[in-house]
Amino acid sequence: MSLKQKTVSGLFWSFVDNSAKLGITFVVNIILARLLTPREFGLIGLTTVFVAVSQSIIDSGFKQALIRKQNCTQVDFSTVFYFNLLVSVGLYLLLSLGSGLIARFFAEPQLAAIIPVLGLLLISNGLAIVQQAQLTKEINFKLQTRISIIAAFVSGAVGISMALAGYGVWSLVATTLSRSIVEGVLLWLWNGWRPALIFSSDSFKEMFSFGSKLMAGGLLNTIYQNIYVLIIGRYFSAAELGYYTRADEFKRFPSQNLSSIVQRVSYPVLSVIQDDIPKLLAAYRRLIKSTMLIAFVLMLGLAAVAEPVMLGLLGEQWRPSIVYLQLLCLVGMFYPLHSLNLNMLTVQGRSDLFFRLEVIKRLLAIPTIIVGIVFGVKAMILGMMVNTLIAYFLNSYWSGKFIGYASWQQIRDVLPSFVLAVSVALIVYLAGYFMQMPYLYELIAQVALGALLTVGFAELSHLDSYTYIKLIVLDRSARKVFTT
Repeated sequence: MSLKQKTVSGLFWSFVDNSAKLGITFVVNIILARLLTPREFGLIGLTTVFVAVSQSIIDSGFKQALIRKQNCTQVDFSTVFYFNLLVSVGLYLLLSLGSGLIARFFAEPQLAAIIPVLGLLLISNGLAIVQQAQLTKEINFKLQTRISIIAAFVSGAVGISMALAGYGVWSLVATTLSRSIVEGVLLWLWNGWRPALIFSSDSFKEMFSFGSKLMAGGLLNTIYQNIYVLIIGRYFSAAELGYYTRADEFKRFPSQNLSSIVQRVSYPVLSVIQDDIPKLLAAYRRLIKSTMLIAFVLMLGLAAVAEPVMLGLLGEQWRPSIVYLQLLCLVGMFYPLHSLNLNMLTVQGRSDLFFRLEVIKRLLAIPTIIVGIVFGVKAMILGMMVNTLIAYFLNSYWSGKFIGYASWQQIRDVLPSFVLAVSVALIVYLAGYFMQMPYLYELIAQVALGALLTVGFAELSHLDSYTYIKLIVLDRSARKVFTT
């Protein structure tokens, strides 16, 4: 299979993987949101912050280091496996011992019992990192898709069953933990790799020299992504945090789903052609243009239909989440662009620069945190918008410098897609005022209108980013027809 075929196949299966997994999670969370209260979602939101930070340390950037290295050996894989296992067990013990302090800090006694149980997924995830790196390195997302879908169904069934039985917040704990365990078990059963009884200090040093900087940068990014949850949980109520986390989850569904799809496939593919700058630049431009068309349309469209989404899917008790979702969508639409620019730094082997940029951007977030504490959650999200724009220019300047693709060139390339998305979103939003119907029907009508307008405008304007996406879809469909 050629690199192009691997790329198309990888994008297809990565899309199916993320869409199915997050789609099932999305439906499960809608059901759980109707069965549980905002406070219970706020409690689990606080817990997952500490788990997410610990998970960043466990990864240590070794996963990316394994994917980027051209010729990995059994020694490399085994060394990373044992290191991750040791760190994951150590962090789990540390998190469990500190659960009482965390509970007292947030004045939520339940956290003392929740954290040690949910923290078990650190060990489960640590056992599966090498398996995931191998499959990603091979651009084998078909197997990962099968595993993700099975795990999502099983965990969803567990969570809903427990919620119906009256287990409250523990149904959310069980949903998250069971998914991690099922994914880990299936990866071990179906991937076939097993660690050898060997640990190489030379291999560890090689991986750590590259991965440690990515780990540090990723850790800062994880803390940044979750610091707002901590601030809301500390200075506001658990219910207020529940409103924010529900809105943030809806925002993350299209934004980080898209980023994950593109990043998972583009990183191993671009790593293969990292030394051929003209070819790398051409592929990178196509990637940015097509990705941002999807990002702008999805995020601005979601902001336009925020009210029927929240009230139609979750119910009236979640009305305060509407404005949070609209504001967060404006923040989230640039997330894929951030990921792509940072991806290019790692492809070029500049993990040191990756880390420095993360430090600078996180320092810039301090005023936003202070604003949130003083003026409230909405003001904090507005500050996040400003930080997002600053962060983009920092990322794009340095990533573009290596391949001759400046920030203004990126803006020029994505501007037509932005204009199209804004136009469609405004029409869809205004159309909602004239639709006197139940929220679910209004949502369906607005989504259908948005899809028709997007395709129609793109076809009429011959938008090249849209054309590239269409060619990928048709290429995949054509090959499927002729090979079955």
